Amino acid sequence: MRIVIDEEKCCAAGQCVAAAPDVFDQRDEDGIVVLLDANPPAELTDQVLDAVSVCPALAIRVEA
Repeated sequence: MRIVIDEEKCCAAGQCVAAAPDVFDQRDEDGIVVLLDANPPAELTDQVLDAVSVCPALAIRVEA
């Protein structure tokens, strides 16, 4: 699994951080998503997929 972020789409809602805090964070200055781990371990798959599904801006995608 590889995670791709589109920072241009990110609306800084923070839902990804709530869903997968080991994978996502937010910049202090504007709240835009920060990817902590582009290739997280398999045990975080459910959290990552939750983050993708709750992102209001559709700024996160997962590639196989």
